[in-house]
Formats: sequence, structure tokens, C-alpha cells
Amino acid sequence: MLCFEEMYMVLQRIKTLIEECSNGSSKMWLLMQSDRVADSFHKLTADLSTVLDILPLKELDLNDDVQELVLLIRKQCSESKPFADPRDSELKREVITMLDRIKREIVPEPSKLSEIFDGLEIRDSSSCRAEIESLEEEIQNRNDEQSKSEIVALIGLVRYTKCVLFGASTPLPSTETQQQKQPSEIVIPADFRCPITLELVRDPVVVATGQTYDRESIKMWIESGHNTCPKTGQTLAHTDLIPNRSLKNLIAMWCREQKIPFETTSGNEKVSGVITNRAALEATRMTASFLVNKLSISPTMDAANGVVYELRGLAKTDSDSRACIAEAGAIPVLVRYLSSDIGSHNPDLQVNAVTTILNLSILEANKTRIMETDGALNGVVEVLRSGAKWEAKANAAATIFSLSDVHSYRKRLGRKTRVIKGLIDLARSGPKSAKRDALAAILNLAGDRETVARLVEGGVVEMTVEGMDSLPEESVTILEVVVKRGGLLAIAAAYGSIKKLGVILREGSDRSRESAAATLVTMCRKGGSDIVAELACIIGIERIAWELMATGTVRGRRKAATLLRILRRWAAGLESGLTERLTTTMSSATTMLPAQ
Repeated sequence: MLCFEEMYMVLQRIKTLIEECSNGSSKMWLLMQSDRVADSFHKLTADLSTVLDILPLKELDLNDDVQELVLLIRKQCSESKPFADPRDSELKREVITMLDRIKREIVPEPSKLSEIFDGLEIRDSSSCRAEIESLEEEIQNRNDEQSKSEIVALIGLVRYTKCVLFGASTPLPSTETQQQKQPSEIVIPADFRCPITLELVRDPVVVATGQTYDRESIKMWIESGHNTCPKTGQTLAHTDLIPNRSLKNLIAMWCREQKIPFETTSGNEKVSGVITNRAALEATRMTASFLVNKLSISPTMDAANGVVYELRGLAKTDSDSRACIAEAGAIPVLVRYLSSDIGSHNPDLQVNAVTTILNLSILEANKTRIMETDGALNGVVEVLRSGAKWEAKANAAATIFSLSDVHSYRKRLGRKTRVIKGLIDLARSGPKSAKRDALAAILNLAGDRETVARLVEGGVVEMTVEGMDSLPEESVTILEVVVKRGGLLAIAAAYGSIKKLGVILREGSDRSRESAAATLVTMCRKGGSDIVAELACIIGIERIAWELMATGTVRGRRKAATLLRILRRWAAGLESGLTERLTTTMSSATTMLPAQ
């Protein structure tokens, strides 16, 4: 029985190894590991030979044919040696030589690429895509950095070969139901949102009060002259920003599960922790140059759509790809496909072009390239205002959001009436995902005080009041910022939102209740007794404030306490005024009575 148990375990291990080699594994990586795989099979065969050697055949009462088979298997197992197919060994040498030539910036010959990929039975664009996906999955299964780095180089080679031998991918028709998930379309866990922007945290850091923010957001807050923690209001003992690596790892894992891109703005650190090697970088550079050159020769719109779609996918992968695409001169070429004329004749091409620019804008250096390229910003704004599809408009808004991360560009964008109007119109009439992108961009622009005045003139207050029904958290956050920085004009425009803010104060999420309380405090302080009187008309408002003081966030509890004090002072003043008026009336009446 012990022999049979050991034999079963060995056979299970052999079966597992066979499945690993055959079920969806990367052909390229399996080729590079052919010696290791051959050695693994040899060791398992040796283990099987050992079990068969000690198997007591005489006790099993086997017939002659079965005994003969067992003896034959035992003999073959004992005589086996590690074996790798010579053709695979030769093909492996060719791949290694090819990667070495790419590392030395030597462009591969298409005929040689064709030989290698034909030997691997990768003969079309779809099989290349499947191979890239298998290699990307393989990265997640590896722990050593050397293996990860080698796989990244193989991905670069396959991607380059795919474009050169088989042409650009044929993109699927772009519809609002088929588009890939963006961070703005996914419900982000509250702990993964930056308290300042309410967006997914990319580079979490901890400040002196123990609160966590996205590095860029809190850095901008401090550089604008604030010395307090935005969430708690406490004065910062120091301005050191400490990386929150644990949270960052959790966010990276969540992003992989949701299949959305995640990387820090520093640009060199990948989610997998792999720093791209030289061969991978050069392969990416060659791929980008090949695609941009192909796009520059003015192909038909259908052909251009395929190339732009390929650039879109490449720009989504990592910072090295974004840098290579921009350095190859892609941005001026992509601008051609942002016009309304392109949108009316080939809306998918317009979507792919603006999305590629959005992906490129994630890299800090590319923000400058986009802002300084003639027609690029105007093209994005034109898509924002009159894009042929909601997806195009949403990604144009997301591009504005990305560009506005740079303080000087935020001011420049805020001065453009077309940007303000386009974002507000999209936030009013677009589908939910597009509204979120527009609101995120508006919130970023509202970081500049001069822009707030233009936002108020453009109707941002009325828009946020309308948006409280569908997107309360985002809308109230924007209203809080606008009311705080927009002066009396903003407060007057927000007068009609008081009752809605009261509803959110009672029924909203912790974050939206906090923003609603802060907004009402600002309005009451700056707007005078009429605002307070309107707030006091809300049934049970004091009880709502008490509940927020008991269950809200730290800042929410503080704002609720302030709101309660304002209401009580107003009520006390009202009673005092009534008493004073009553006393004056009685005195006047006494004076008018005839003498007795």
C-alpha cells in the first residue's frame, strides 16, 4: 500500500508538470525554461523508477503480460536521461541572440523574427496577444526579480514582432458597454481614496497627524501655504511625508484584481516591482517608433485606427512605454485624429486617439509635452465639448484632470472658458462614468481660487446641486470647495441647496456628511442670518447634528458641533429680539394710556 501511495503521488506530480507545460502556458517562457523542465521530468522519472524497484510484484499476483509491462517501464525509467529537443535548444539560442541584438539597439530582421515565431507556432496577431497575456500572468507567478526581468524582455520582443509581422490589432467597436474599466467607473473602497481628491491613491504617504493622503495631493496642499491636516484640521508638527507601503501593496493587489492600471507618478516603479531591463526598453522603443512612423505616412482611417489602438494599449502598460511613445513623436500625430470631422466619420478612431493621449499624460514629463504641442490641448477640449461618443468626452475630461495635477497648468486650464463649460456640461448630461471624470477634473481646477470664480459664473453650483441625487459624495465635495473659495456669489447661488445638504447630512456616507456639514458652516458664517434661518427650517436639524457628532468622522463631528453652536446662537438671538420688541411695544402702549 505504501508503494502504491508513493506511486500515486509521483504520478500526480508528473500530471501537474504536464498540465503546466500544456494548459495556457507561455510558449516563449516554456522554451526559455526547456532545460529546467527536462530536468524536472527526469527527476520525477527517477522517483517513479525507485518506487517500481521496491514494488513487491510477487505479492500482487499479476498475470504475465502485466508483469512484463511493469518490468519494461521499470527498465525504461532506470535508463532515462535528461532530454531537451535539439530543435528547442537551437530556437532558444536564437531568441537569446535576438534579445542581445535588441539590447545593442540592432533592429531585428523580419525574416529572422518570422522563423523564430513560426517555430513557436505563433503565427498571427491573436496568438501574439494570447502569448503576451500568458507572459504577463507568468510575471505574477514569479518571485525572483531575475525571472521577472527576463519575462518583461520577452513581452517586449513579442509585442514588437506582433506589430512588425502581423500588423496592428483590429480593435473591437468601442461602445459604452464594451470599454475597459477605468478607475472612475469602479466603486473604490473608502480606505483607498485620497481624502483631498476622493480619487484612488497612487502613492500613499502619512503626515504628522497619522492621516494618509496621496503624495501629490498633500504635497500641493502644503506648497499652497497650508500648515494643517486637511482631514482633522490639526496643525502639522512637521511636513515630512512617510510612505505607507502596506497600503500601497493592498491598493496594487486590488487594482490587479479589478484589471485597472496602477503605478506611482514617479514612473520607475512597476506594480510587480520589476525595473525594465535594457532589452525590454529597446524593444519598446523600437515598437513605438515603428507604430508612429506607420501612422505618419497618412494611412486610411481604418488602418490609422488599428495603429492608434495599438499605441493606446502600449501606452497603458508602463512609464517606459509612455516615454518611448512620446519621444517617438506620437503626440503631434495623434492630434490629427481629435477633430470633430474625424469624430463624425470614424468615432472609434477619435476615442482611441484621445484615450492614448490620456494614457500618455499619466507620465509627468508627458504633461509638458502635451501642453506645449500645437493643437493638442485645443484638440482635447474639442473632444470634451463635441466628441462623437460619451467615452471620448469622458476620457477628454480625464485628460484635463491629469494635466491639472501640475499647478501652473491648472491655472492655465482654468482660464479657458471652453474647458469650464465643457466639464460642467458633461457633468450635467453625461452618463454616470463620464460625470465622475468631469467632476474629478472640476475638483482639481477648483484648487485655484481664480478658477473658482469662473466655475461659479459657469454654473458649477447649480450643477452640483443637480448632481447630489446621482453622485452625492463627489457633488458635495465640489460644493464645499467652491463655497469656501467662491465668496458671496457662490453662497448666494448655493442658497437653494440647503435642504438637499440637510438630507445628505442625515442619510449620506461619512465623507459626504462631513463635506455637507463643512459647506453649511461656511454658508452660515459668510451668508448671514437668512442662511441660518433657512437651515433652521429643516425638521430635526439639531438632532441630525447631534447624530453626526456621535457617529461621524473626526472632522465631521467638529463641523457638526460648530453647526449646532451657530443654530443655538441664532435661536438665542431670535428670542432676544422678540423679547426686546415685545418690551418696546408694551412701553409704548403704557405711555399712550390716559391718566387715571
